[in-house]
This record gives sequence, C-alpha cells and structure tokens, in this order.
Amino acid sequence: MDTQDLYNLGPALRLMVMGLAVALGPLAWIWVRNKNAPIARRLRLLTLFTLFLTFDLVIFGAFTRLTDSGLGCPDWPGCYGSASPVGAQLHIEAAQTAMPTGPVTHSKAWIEMIHRYLATGVGVLIMTLTLVTWMARREEQRNLHDPNRSHLLSIWWPVLTLVWVCLQGAFGALTVTMKLFPAIVTMHLLGGLILLALLRAQSVSYAQVQEQTLPAVLSKGNRQFLMAAFALLWLQIALGGWVSTNYAVLACTDFPSCQNSFWPVMDFKQGFTLWRELGAGHEGGYITFQALTAIHYVHRLAAYAVFVVLMLLAFRLQRIPALRQQARWLAGLTLLQIITGLSNVVLGWPLFAAVAHTGGAAALVVVLTGIIFSSRKIPVSSRISKLNASRLSA
Repeated sequence: MDTQDLYNLGPALRLMVMGLAVALGPLAWIWVRNKNAPIARRLRLLTLFTLFLTFDLVIFGAFTRLTDSGLGCPDWPGCYGSASPVGAQLHIEAAQTAMPTGPVTHSKAWIEMIHRYLATGVGVLIMTLTLVTWMARREEQRNLHDPNRSHLLSIWWPVLTLVWVCLQGAFGALTVTMKLFPAIVTMHLLGGLILLALLRAQSVSYAQVQEQTLPAVLSKGNRQFLMAAFALLWLQIALGGWVSTNYAVLACTDFPSCQNSFWPVMDFKQGFTLWRELGAGHEGGYITFQALTAIHYVHRLAAYAVFVVLMLLAFRLQRIPALRQQARWLAGLTLLQIITGLSNVVLGWPLFAAVAHTGGAAALVVVLTGIIFSSRKIPVSSRISKLNASRLSA
C-alpha cells in the first residue's frame, strides 16, 4: 500500500467551501431576520449561534474520540487528499480490508470529516464576527464625539477568538499527524473549551452594549471564591481529558472504592509523564495498569472537591437576584456531571454517558464564564462610600 502524506493541502480550498456552506445559511437567516435591529443585537445573536455550533463541535469531537475515529482520515485537512470520504473511497476500502477493525473505516472516515466540516464552519463564523465587529466599531467611532466611551463594541474579544480558533485548528492537525498523542489530544480538548469561554465572554460583552447594563456586583469574598472555583474546574477538566485520552476510565470499575480498595496500587510517575506516545510507558514498554489507575483515581478524588466547591458556589450565588438563574444552572450541571461520571464507571463507559460527561464539562465552562463576565467585584471606593453613608445615617 502506498504511504500517505500526513499533510496534503490540496483539498483545503474545497474544505473551506464546505465550511462556508455550513455557516452561510444560519448567518444569512440571523442577519435578515434582525436587519432592523441594532448592530450589537445582531452580533450577539450571531455569537450565540457560533457558541451553540462550537458546543456541538466539542460534543462531536468527544464522539469522534470515543468511537476511535480520530484517525478515520490519516492525513490533514482532507481525507487521502480528497475533500470528502467519497473521493477517498478506494483508499479507505484498501485500509479497511487490510485491517477490518483498524482506525480507518468508512464510518470512521465520515465521522472524522464531519467533525472537520463543523470546525471549518465555526472558523468561518468567527472570521465573520471579527470583520463585522471591526466595521461596526469604526462606524460607532465616526458617529461619536468621544471615541473612548465605554459602551463601544470591543474588537479585542473577536480578534482574540479568531487567533485562538487558528491555534485550535493547528492542534487538530497535530492530533492526526501525531497519531493521537495524549498530551496533544488533551490540549485540543482544552482548546475547544477555551474557545467556548471566549465566545461566551464575547456574547456577554455584546449584551451589555445592547442593553446598556452593568455587571452584577459581588463581594470580594464571593468574587475570589468564583475565580478559585473556575480555576479548579479547569484543573479537573484537564485531569478528565487525561483520563479519556489515555483510556483510563475502566481502570476502576467499582465505586466508591477502586479495585476493592480506597487506595489502590498506583504509579503516579508513569501515569503523569505528559510527553509520551499513546500507550507508551518507560523505556519503550507499554504503560502499566498501575499508571492507568493513578490517572483515573486522581481525577476521581479531585471530582469530590470540585463537586463541593461548585455546589457551595451555587448556594452563595443564588442569593444574588441577577445571578440566581445562572446559579441554578450551575447546581444542575454539577449534579449531572456526578451522575454521568458515575455512569461511566459502574456501567462500563457507555458511549452516551461518556459524551454527556464531556458536554456537561463544556456547559459548566459556559455557565461559569457567563457568571464571571456578568459580575464584578465591589470597588473599594464604593465600599468606603457605603460605610461612610451608614455612619452618617447612624
């Protein structure tokens, strides 16, 4: 069989056309339906749709990984130099005949390419958002006497999002060309969630411009607790990605113990050696079961802490009227994560529960990002003014 180049940019233009086809319909519908609306509203709706499509992309990326379809097309950005598996049919048949249960099959090739079409569509939408926001800001500046007024549209969020989606595309290419290297696959997952966070921050920014509203006010303690919970969530997601990309979910199949022990035999050094090939251990051997156990159990122990912190955060935030609904979403999604995580363990890693677990993590990132950018800490001057006013009234 002929060797296949890892990079083949021949189908790149056709792939971009397919991505444009994915994005063009919703883009036109949003713009025409809201043609008389303020530009901030149209940009907000477009950002929310891009956020929705990116969320779907993250979910489908998990489905691609969990069905072992990540190498369904072993080159990038196309499939055996073609823009779709149809043009690569002979190559796929040859690979499937040589290895019927291998990484390349017709179904896996389609799953992988659909994921790439969705990714390209997201990229087109983000480029559109950046261009339109830039044009709208220039128009605002021409129509205002003071170009530095705070309610102007910010160009920095869409620019940062555009830069990040380009980096995410590079990680997608490395995922294929480096043969599912665990560190790269984990960073690709984290990159997708960072993209969700950027889009959510952008949508909140547009909403504040459209509605001319200010963020909800949090006490210093609540704000610090919120930021600490957000950081802890990202750590837990990274640990979960490391579990998934190393296929360590089934290292512990009982709960609450693991292998009938509350401290099973674990190899932390090998388990958390980050830069190595999939399944590789020390000195060219395979990764040990004790290393997989360490990967799984650290994620499980961290989950207990994350659950307590997020539920406590939800309880504290629900007392703030402007954030009450988001606090309820936070509590519900945290409970969902526990349920899907346990289902993965006790039910033997069913596909639905595994995909839902990734979706829950993505939703938590969206909700917490929304809370962060919809709120702010009480300024010191405001607290002093309130204290002085209370003393005067007394």
